[in-house]
Amino acid sequence: MKLNEQAAYLKGLMEGLEIDEQKKEGKVLKAMYDLLAELCDAVTDLDDDMDQVFDELDAMDEDMDDLEEYVYGDDFDEEDEDDDELEAEVEYELTCPNCGAVTVVDEDTLFNQKINCPNCGAEFDIEFEECDGDCAGCAEADEGEEEE
Repeated sequence: MKLNEQAAYLKGLMEGLEIDEQKKEGKVLKAMYDLLAELCDAVTDLDDDMDQVFDELDAMDEDMDDLEEYVYGDDFDEEDEDDDELEAEVEYELTCPNCGAVTVVDEDTLFNQKINCPNCGAEFDIEFEECDGDCAGCAEADEGEEEE
């Protein structure tokens, strides 16, 4: 039952008991019912107001979505996808010097730990060599800078 229905039910119970409102106990019960009825009305009004606010907020959200689509167009969605791709963790493929199996590791593992081959169990270190700028990775990096 809703609050107002419960208050009306309570009023019916009070009337059924034929409580004399001229006696002290009757005055107290009548005052308590009146207060309860006013509180129920106030809560109902607040609930209705809150529903209206939520409806208006939803309408504003839809308007903002339309505005973003109009201003940014399809580029807005593509920028979000590009950001997600940049945040993706970089993985490296390593070849075991013992058995030749390829292992994929993340950057933290690459720089901070010794690598164990999942195939043969051999432990090996990664040795980094300085690049003279002629490798494929440097060529790709240079092309990326030229495009910007």
